[in-house]
Amino acid sequence: MAFQVEVRSPIRLADFAEFAHLVAAVQALQTEAQPLLPKLADRTIWMVNSTPTGGGVAEMLPTMVTLLRDLGLRVEWVVIDTEERGFFDVTKRIHNLLHGQGDPRLVPADRELFESVNRQNAAFLRARARDGDVLIVHDPQPLPLAGMLQEELDLTTIWRCHIGLDDETPATRAAWEFLHPYARVYEHAVFSAPEYIPHYLSSHATIIYPAIDPLSFKNRELGLHHTVGVLANSGLTVAPGPLVTPPYERLAERLGPDGRFHPANLTGDFGLLTRPIVTQISRWDGLKGFEPLLDAFARYKQRLLQGGWSDHPRHRIRQEIVRLVLAGPDPESIQDDPEGQGVLNALVERYRSLDPLIQESIAIVTLPMQSPEENAYMVNALQRASSIVVQNSLREGFGLTIAEAMWKRVPILSNRQACGPRQQVRDGVDGRLIADPTSARELADTLDAMLADEAGRQVWARNAQRRVYNRFLVFAQLCEWLRLFAQLPRLAA
Repeated sequence: MAFQVEVRSPIRLADFAEFAHLVAAVQALQTEAQPLLPKLADRTIWMVNSTPTGGGVAEMLPTMVTLLRDLGLRVEWVVIDTEERGFFDVTKRIHNLLHGQGDPRLVPADRELFESVNRQNAAFLRARARDGDVLIVHDPQPLPLAGMLQEELDLTTIWRCHIGLDDETPATRAAWEFLHPYARVYEHAVFSAPEYIPHYLSSHATIIYPAIDPLSFKNRELGLHHTVGVLANSGLTVAPGPLVTPPYERLAERLGPDGRFHPANLTGDFGLLTRPIVTQISRWDGLKGFEPLLDAFARYKQRLLQGGWSDHPRHRIRQEIVRLVLAGPDPESIQDDPEGQGVLNALVERYRSLDPLIQESIAIVTLPMQSPEENAYMVNALQRASSIVVQNSLREGFGLTIAEAMWKRVPILSNRQACGPRQQVRDGVDGRLIADPTSARELADTLDAMLADEAGRQVWARNAQRRVYNRFLVFAQLCEWLRLFAQLPRLAA
């Protein structure tokens, strides 16, 4: 059964306005909201998704809800839930199909389960929503809700889809045909890229980029001592001295050569504070490109062991001491991603097949999710400790981890194949985009070129932060949402 998420963020618009570089963005949002507030005064905006933690949607919603409330709107967040574990197997298959992956055969039993779980969850909203309210449903999992609720309620309905593929394949056609009966009843749809919009929604769809909260635990500025403290308290590094704060209750765990996970600093320090670090942080998803990145880095180190690479003394040292971090959440903590453990298991087996000398240069890390605050701080500190952040996704709806790292002035290595990264990263301006995320040679060569170009990395880092400020902060996102509300006939009247 669905449940309501209690959002109690202490951060308000006034807190953002205390930072000189955010004042103008806050004022623009307040100005955008003023004409619309009277028209929404008696309505509740219901945000609905499928998980309270893990993934970009769950990370964005708390700030969106908080700031919209701070502007004077009534906003609630609801998460659908079920004990039918097969439901999330079906929705994960749909997710993969929308990215062009998997068996396109969806059978009547899949549709029956998809509808029955949503009908059970619709009862929760039916008892709370009122005529005139606004229903915003995120992604495919809760998609049938609008049609079910509109049987009894007069709602303004918007579907916010964060995923898609910029190509039509048998897989994507199967997914969009499956979703068509539920998507067509929505008054409007919102996508992250025009390439993702199916033809039957093209006449009433809008593009709104996802965005980050610059004061969230994951994105706020961390000083030197705070960064070191987080890395040490979470077990990601060995404390270089006494710390003011105690260790976290749950520590990050690192894969050992024996195929088991142990506290990340159990066997000593990995070098996050002193070495060049290349990092990818994502869900354990086969579409995120973890395994090709692992293979590319192993190739990179193998070539070094064989006497290859640079003759330049300083860069030769970088090549020798650089390390790779592949990090993601504890897969047991993400209920709507049943494939996570399998993807991680495959990565474990690939790691175990590597030369022990290469294994020493690679850390596969799981980050505990029991404390969202501590988890966010771990991600923040890992990104800040990185020389390069990689998002090697084969397919990517948008990829907020890219914007997060760009905001922290870290250059990005990604690719043109995935639509989301190329919307954010300009090749040679904010980082580098390769053509093929499965090419170990191209990944290794581009990674080496980025490491060698110290001055270029500094320029890319500055450009990256400026681009996020202009396009991918939460204020710009909410301004777009308010403009959409103002255009919808029943809300604009």
